[in-house]
Amino acid sequence: MNMHTELSLSQTDHRPMYLQIMEQIRHRVAAGDWAPGQEIPSIRAMAAGLSISVITVKRAYLELEREGVIVTRQGKGSFISDKPGLGASLQQQALDSHLQDAIDSAALLGLDDKALLQRLQMLQQKHKEKNS
Repeated sequence: MNMHTELSLSQTDHRPMYLQIMEQIRHRVAAGDWAPGQEIPSIRAMAAGLSISVITVKRAYLELEREGVIVTRQGKGSFISDKPGLGASLQQQALDSHLQDAIDSAALLGLDDKALLQRLQMLQQKHKEKNS
């Protein structure tokens, strides 16, 4: 499996490519697609596979290592961390990020807390009805 082919970078995305790489690796781990302890491509292999700079991938890997998402073992490579609960923690972080975006949007629209909660409850109810 070529793990770098599972990632796709967008030139039109306003975010730097290293952030796109980080987000997609976090997503793969959170979804369980990339298992704890699984080796990931070397920095050079990932850069070559994505046709981007080694420096860009190195920055993403260093940040992911700092966050505890990956570990690098000298002379052996980089691996998905086997920290218990990592996938669930990443899912929680993603949810929190989406909820923060909703809070920010509600503030721009002038919605108070009660109105935002009502909208969330309405959408949750629609989701339940759609999936039942």
